[in-house]
Amino acid sequence: MMIKLEDIHIRKSLMPGDVGFIAYLHGDLYAKECGYGLRFEAYVLEGLKDFIMEYEATRDGIWICEHNNRIIGSLIAQHRESKLQLRYFIFQPAYRGIGLGKLLMQEFIGFMRKQGIHEAYLWTTADQQAAITLYQKYGFQLTEETASKGFDKPVMEQRYELKLG
Repeated sequence: MMIKLEDIHIRKSLMPGDVGFIAYLHGDLYAKECGYGLRFEAYVLEGLKDFIMEYEATRDGIWICEHNNRIIGSLIAQHRESKLQLRYFIFQPAYRGIGLGKLLMQEFIGFMRKQGIHEAYLWTTADQQAAITLYQKYGFQLTEETASKGFDKPVMEQRYELKLG
């Protein structure tokens, strides 16, 4: 069965269980695809806990992607003073390459403009080349690199920033 972008429902609200599933998705996929371990999952859980504790529906953007009533991906825009942090941008492998990432990047930038926010940033690792290519296509630029062993293997953490005109 060929999955099409129009088959995906994007929900812009949080429901109980969403953040738990986002943590599961990160832990499961990054263990399989990148060899990250339990410490990476703990890092994701800590960040999601902070997000929930600081969540403001009027200042934070949520895009929960569903197919056949199942969560298959997400993107979160978390408010950070005068900036937004792009976080938890992930999809099940079967849903990559159908234009969902581009759609969500457009949603994210539209949310920035609607909020009157001109700067955003994200953290990723050098392992995420497909995502990095997408980020750069939308204007994010590499501003910082740090070697880390925090995910149970050596990684190069990278910060990308976006400034809207």
